[in-house]
Amino acid sequence: MSRQPAAPPPRGARTHRTRPRSRLRGWARHHRAMCLDSARRLLRAPIGSLLTMLAIAIALVLPAALWLALDGARLLDAELEESATLTVYLAPHVEEPQAARIDEALLAHEAVGRTRLITAAEGMAEFQQALGLADALGRLEENPLPASVVVTPRDPDPAAVRALAAELEAVSGVDEVRLDLAWLERLRHLAELGHRVALALAVLFGGGVLLVVGNTIRLSVESRRQEIEVVTLIGATHAFVRRPFLYSGAWYGLGGGLLAWGLLALGSEWLAAPVAALAASYGASFRLPQLGAAGSATLLLCSTLLGWLGAWIAVSRHLAEVRPR
Repeated sequence: MSRQPAAPPPRGARTHRTRPRSRLRGWARHHRAMCLDSARRLLRAPIGSLLTMLAIAIALVLPAALWLALDGARLLDAELEESATLTVYLAPHVEEPQAARIDEALLAHEAVGRTRLITAAEGMAEFQQALGLADALGRLEENPLPASVVVTPRDPDPAAVRALAAELEAVSGVDEVRLDLAWLERLRHLAELGHRVALALAVLFGGGVLLVVGNTIRLSVESRRQEIEVVTLIGATHAFVRRPFLYSGAWYGLGGGLLAWGLLALGSEWLAAPVAALAASYGASFRLPQLGAAGSATLLLCSTLLGWLGAWIAVSRHLAEVRPR
């Protein structure tokens, strides 16, 4: 007895399984096609595209350069904070063995990073060397300077340093604790001002990028008005019409970011030698900070997103004005 062939599955069931997958493939194909087509359109007008990207790059260079400057200032700030110290003056009657014990007691404090004991004799020697009055000070019958301990706190925050100073003054054998935090507070205020200026410039020039890309995309929308009207008549959605312009804006932003990255690299190389020479004249070594991999990726991502956002704003605004005739 022959077997009957199996009945094919209902057409509706097969369509139900394949339709989402085919839609996804069609959506991906259209995205790929619009991405390549928008890149080809930019290449057909290289001068205009390059000028637009250059305008975007110029708008991005200043906040990025200020960001790099603040990054270098943070490194310098960290080095200066490490130099924040307390000077603990011991009582005049404290001898060297007792001063050494007090130094060990201060070092054992949980908020103290390191200490340096300066005996009365060492203090007098440094004083004579600083003033150049070795002969006059050598005639003194006894050393009027007390021993002292230079304390480097673990936490350079001004409030924590003040609290530490109050605790160290209560140690037996300590006569006075002196600290100078005015310069550190001024440095913190300058750093906060720099961060706010950088943020304001980033927002301001980011708005400039949006305007540049938006104006360019608006002109592109106007030049393709008839094409947009035709595809709208046959049922194209706004997302379908908007897609190529969004890719164009992203390409503009990415190109502007690459140009800005190149300008920053050239500027850093150009200024590296004078900055190194200036730092060497002060007996220090300082190198201009570089963007690095993370900074470069952040710059390119922000520029691409700004280009995409500027295109989206421009297209959404002018697409509502385009009506099929």
